[in-house]
Amino acid sequence: MSTDVEIAQAHSLEPITDIAAKAGVPGEALIPYGRHMAKVDTSHAEGAQPGKLVLVTGVSPTPAGEGKSTVLIGLTDAMARLGHNAMVALREPSLGPVMGIKGGAAGGGYSQVVPMENINLHFTGDFHAITSANNTLAALIDNHIHQGNELGIDPRRVTWQRCLDVNDRSLRSVVTGLGGPANGVPAQTGFTITAASEIMAILGLATDLEDLKRRLAAITIGLTYDKRPVTAGDLDAQGAMAALLKEAIKPNLAQTLGGTPAFIHGGPFANIAHGCNTLIATRTAMNYADIVLTEAGFGSDLGAEKFFDIKARYGGLDVAGAVVVATIRSMKYNAGVPKDRLTEENVDAVREGIVNLERHVENVAKFGMTPVVAINLFTSDTDAERAFVRDWAAERGVALEECEVWAKGGEGALDLARTVLDNLGEGTSHPLYDPADGVENSIATIAREIYRAESVQYSVNAKKDLQTLKDNGFDTLPVCVSKTQYSFSDEPTLLGAPEGHTLHVRKLIPRTGAGFVLALTGDVMTMPGLPKKPAANNIDVDETGVVSGLF
Repeated sequence: MSTDVEIAQAHSLEPITDIAAKAGVPGEALIPYGRHMAKVDTSHAEGAQPGKLVLVTGVSPTPAGEGKSTVLIGLTDAMARLGHNAMVALREPSLGPVMGIKGGAAGGGYSQVVPMENINLHFTGDFHAITSANNTLAALIDNHIHQGNELGIDPRRVTWQRCLDVNDRSLRSVVTGLGGPANGVPAQTGFTITAASEIMAILGLATDLEDLKRRLAAITIGLTYDKRPVTAGDLDAQGAMAALLKEAIKPNLAQTLGGTPAFIHGGPFANIAHGCNTLIATRTAMNYADIVLTEAGFGSDLGAEKFFDIKARYGGLDVAGAVVVATIRSMKYNAGVPKDRLTEENVDAVREGIVNLERHVENVAKFGMTPVVAINLFTSDTDAERAFVRDWAAERGVALEECEVWAKGGEGALDLARTVLDNLGEGTSHPLYDPADGVENSIATIAREIYRAESVQYSVNAKKDLQTLKDNGFDTLPVCVSKTQYSFSDEPTLLGAPEGHTLHVRKLIPRTGAGFVLALTGDVMTMPGLPKKPAANNIDVDETGVVSGLF
């Protein structure tokens, strides 16, 4: 069986100029990055009638993921095959998962965005620009303190961290400024992975370059000795950061294996950030296409909730349709079947674990949507297991279609595409809560309605953070909950559809540039670590520059 990278490399790509013409992107708006990738000047798309938006989310995944991006890409190709002017808008991969365990974010098999090697490795340099802007601000903070500290920044209360786009647990907690006075003021700090940085979130939610600069200036980097917030604007840092990001803010245009235009832009994680592609890319795609399909990371409890409560709220997006991607193996996993036995037939486990899918369908409905369930088929799925899932959906009136996009690309999602089209509405989606009611109320609502928690418990430090938010007027921002993707609770081993548990909030961080409060729960880390056998060990490049081992 061919690998993802071998399938992608065997494909003849269309010139990006042809893809742009197919999408309706004028030549003067196209900024090519080689023959098959480009950035797009979004000013040329303004004023067009927006197309309908479809959100693709998923169930609580297995550690290997359930192929949500693969289904998203195949579904878009299927829409195009049916004669619709369709476009996909998805996130850029982080090198963390690429070099770690889960893989990239370019899809798989015959349902990929290409050139997948470039997209998974550096792409157009957006992640590097974000990393540079983030670390420039960190350097300016340290330099200000070293040069006399006119603003009175308390080094003990600096919350801004450096970032790096790689899983590196050794950088979670570090001490900087060692080696004497010439090397700065010693301080305890740490690194965040680039995908979880506030600069990534800001890029994802900014509407244009001017809004980007405004949001950068609004970043809270820490507190003074008398506990007043200090912003990046106080340090006059926003101009330099915006200059580093002036190209990164432009969305990237690529293509699917089916030749469908694809906007790939931004890459925040959903378990430790807001998990959606950029608002700019989504809006631009809607200006060019009649139907735009986009994603929200991991399950509905993470990506979809943040899509509706953060991205759609700030972007004024109306969602016409929703898809929940599930697999039979995820049902068995959520019933407690070990990872190495998920390919064995087990109808009883499917029956027990399907409650996880049911919970996600209920969650999406709470945002005003009636989702279509897409069962991403694997070769190990048996007739008996598939029949049970179909019967489950029929008994509950849930629209469900199987798809085989890995093996067949868009052809394997034609029935799914027809069902999604039949279920498109006029855009009646809505957020779950009103941020004006305060952070505590927002977290309580998410915990109760989406996680089915009985209570929320704040650590001593989180209670202090909560008071700081109130004292500084940050208490009415939306909430971005950082939580394990494997469970509706903050305990990754509590699988299925738990209820009556307690959500443990250990820290609250104001992300005033992005426009939300980050709530850290459980043991989730903003800098992941590598597994015992990293995927990086399998990646290589030959003397001609051809990459191998990339999934």
